[in-house]
Amino acid sequence: MKEFDFYIVPTPIGNLGDITNRAIETLKMVDVIACEDMRVTQKLLNHFDIRTKCISYHKFNEKERLESFLEIIKSGKKMALVSDAGTPLFCDPGAILVEELRKNNVSVTALPGANALVTFLSQVPRDSEEFTFVGFLPKTKSQIHDVLKKSKKSDIIFYESPNRLMNTLEIISEYNPNARVAIGRELTKVFEEVIIDDITNVIKYFQKNILKGEIVGLVYKSCINEDGLDLDEKINELKAKNFKAKEIAVILSTLYNLNKNEVYERIVKV
Repeated sequence: MKEFDFYIVPTPIGNLGDITNRAIETLKMVDVIACEDMRVTQKLLNHFDIRTKCISYHKFNEKERLESFLEIIKSGKKMALVSDAGTPLFCDPGAILVEELRKNNVSVTALPGANALVTFLSQVPRDSEEFTFVGFLPKTKSQIHDVLKKSKKSDIIFYESPNRLMNTLEIISEYNPNARVAIGRELTKVFEEVIIDDITNVIKYFQKNILKGEIVGLVYKSCINEDGLDLDEKINELKAKNFKAKEIAVILSTLYNLNKNEVYERIVKV
């Protein structure tokens, strides 16, 4: 097997049994492990009897660590990068470091492994392979609405914290009251849960159930025809003006040369 100077190593997102043999062997083989929270990583290392030295590396010190990491590698030692859970560089530090390493001709490789995004998508039905991953959504209503508008032609995947999820869902609902969403939490853990429903029902569900654990969410894309018409948006605009379903079907089918029955079915669905 080819050896590299720097290894990006995924760690389990919940179930320790998901770590790969190669990940364990790599973490034992390297001389130094760069990690977000040394307390979290040490629990993992202790579980697998890995005694490699750890150095903290997080968003608050990632720039100042660059020179020292380069010196470690140039001295002939090998390093690995891990995050607290999942694959580094997915909403975790590492991009600045990897860029710098490659500029200095350091050989870098990434191991396959646990990732919340992939784990979630592999159990959620979708109409197409296309999606937009936006990481953690911004905090303000206007910023979230901008994200939804910009990426409405594809499924939108996002990460969220339990204390922010309800507010985020309310903002999405305000933007599109008929949105269909999927929410996954505690993936790979004992209380894993994936809910797929209209956003109103999802909000009601989580109002009655305690929210814990890391969360991955999906907002299904709007219904857009080949000409770029956002049918759901037009339906919502007419509903807001108190038009009835049959009236909306007639209006939209006439204006945009659409099949009236298909439009009506969409109105009932959304």
